[in-house]
Amino acid sequence: MKYARLTQQQLEELHPEFINFLATQSITAEEWTALKKEKPEVAEDELDVFSDLIWEGVLSKVEYLENVSELHMHLFHLTEKEMKLLSVKVMNPKIDLRTQEGFGWFKRNFQSDFVEYLTASKAYSEDKNKDKFDLIQQGAVITKGDLYKWFDEFVE
Repeated sequence: MKYARLTQQQLEELHPEFINFLATQSITAEEWTALKKEKPEVAEDELDVFSDLIWEGVLSKVEYLENVSELHMHLFHLTEKEMKLLSVKVMNPKIDLRTQEGFGWFKRNFQSDFVEYLTASKAYSEDKNKDKFDLIQQGAVITKGDLYKWFDEFVE
């Protein structure tokens, strides 16, 4: 397995796609039921293959990721050739950017001496989607990039 198995909830939401996936494998509903019972390891393998296919599709379309912690924001723009990072560090230990109050403080003070910015870029490894997945595994979430775009204008 290249990525991670989808959660039960994700699999339930993707039930029609999973049925189509099984059909492409020439596995009927009856055969799937029997497979789960008689050869659970084969059924597990099918779930893993399906999960990887879904992840590949999602990751190939991801353009923006955000990883926000108490005092840091790591905003990623995933271009065709590289990963661009806008990093924000708040140097006020009373602030938690994950809260509405903390983010409100940040919006009022983003140009103060209590906020530092850093930009960087990095080429992908041989496996661009794995690089994106690794960021998600580290806590980043897929976004539309509104925060990154706003900062990108501000930082320039």
